[in-house]
Amino acid sequence: MVSIYEQARNIRKIWSGFQAARVLLTANNYRIFDHLKDYRTASALSRALKTDKRATAVLLDALTGLGFLRKRNGKYKNTAIANRFLVTDSPYYQGHIIKHADALWKNWSGLDRVLKTGRPNHDAMDFKSFILGMHDIAFLQKKEVIDSIPLEGVERALDLGGGPGTYSMEMAKRGVRVTLFDRPDAIRIARKLVRMNDIRGIDYMAGDFISDEIGSGYDLILISQVLHAYSEKDNIRIIRKCKRALNNKGRIAIQEFFIKNDRTTPLQSALFSVNMLVNTEGGRTYTADEIKGWCLKAGFSGVREKMVADNLLIIAMA
Repeated sequence: MVSIYEQARNIRKIWSGFQAARVLLTANNYRIFDHLKDYRTASALSRALKTDKRATAVLLDALTGLGFLRKRNGKYKNTAIANRFLVTDSPYYQGHIIKHADALWKNWSGLDRVLKTGRPNHDAMDFKSFILGMHDIAFLQKKEVIDSIPLEGVERALDLGGGPGTYSMEMAKRGVRVTLFDRPDAIRIARKLVRMNDIRGIDYMAGDFISDEIGSGYDLILISQVLHAYSEKDNIRIIRKCKRALNNKGRIAIQEFFIKNDRTTPLQSALFSVNMLVNTEGGRTYTADEIKGWCLKAGFSGVREKMVADNLLIIAMA
């Protein structure tokens, strides 16, 4: 039997979870890991960062306890995981999505008010960090995701709400002509990333896919991690618009977070619904049955689902 102390300790793990997150967010904001590829004292780091010496030492000790640093003879150095994911010049850098989480921290702090009003609290959103953060995440799974989408006979594809263009670039590498559709600010960031990676075969269309036309004649439309930001009504509208934009025998591929039909597990997906409550007018995490139902309602056939990189992938034929 679980003791009263253990029960209370389990609750404490939840309410104190913000502490470790805040330490990492602040360390990322100061780019501490960029300075600790080699051993360095807290004093030396505080001088370089122009931070308080005592505060810096306390934070470094906590980062060591979290497994991001190692400490030896009063000096600190990145662990392998910090070098791989938290140093700016690493190809696997995750600092943009962590910076985006810092903005989410501020928005989540308004959850009490959101619960009362039902209105989002997204004033602190950093759009550039958000878009680059989407690239951080997609970069780690781009090959697995695109491998899971049938590309036979696909000459033209639309990456709808494709943000940084990570999946557009992966498809273009495979000989597909891709149109990346997103808001103008996202397109500007995507263009820079595409140029940096020297990728050819990508066109750009800036606009609002809810109200604007999205083009036509596509063999494939990819909608990756977009629908959770919109209401059910808007999502049906988006999917119907995609149906009209596809060629005969074209297909749609939808990637979303996986959540079971009772919408309580996995826990991370249930918490992500709260993230959408805080940051959007009508979004949440949707079940596979809900998304498949929208596709059928829009006139798609052969709807099927599978899991890819812990996410849900739904593919349907026009």
